[in-house]
Amino acid sequence: MKTNIREYTPSDNHQVLNLLRLNTPEYFAVEEENDFINYLENEIDFYYVIELEGQIVGCGGVNFRDENTGVISWGIIHPEYQKMRLGSKLLTHRIQELQKIEKITRITVRTTQLVFPFFEKNGFKLVNIIENYWADGFHLYEMDYEIKI
Repeated sequence: MKTNIREYTPSDNHQVLNLLRLNTPEYFAVEEENDFINYLENEIDFYYVIELEGQIVGCGGVNFRDENTGVISWGIIHPEYQKMRLGSKLLTHRIQELQKIEKITRITVRTTQLVFPFFEKNGFKLVNIIENYWADGFHLYEMDYEIKI
């Protein structure tokens, strides 16, 4: 399986919105779609898609909370391609991109209890939980990544 990670372009919009919809309501609340649309239109610092045999099967971004903190954001993998290590590959790419920036001393993610085990397995540590933050039944799990120097 040949994969390719590249920067998102506006022409990818329909495909990445479809990825969100395919993962709703299992991993995302219905009301999060408008937040994702706003993110794609106004809040991207860096956003990537992962292609498998030329088809977009995942996406995920990187944002900056401040000059020292990188944020892993809006990671989504097509349900048919989950458990194939594509999410880990995309996450590793984003972490590596952040580690190239000398001022970044902290990497964080805000996720749900549903995806928390994935991030924990990939080196993130839980720092805070807020119940029903994203929507009813979707709790916020704030996690930090230990940057290896």
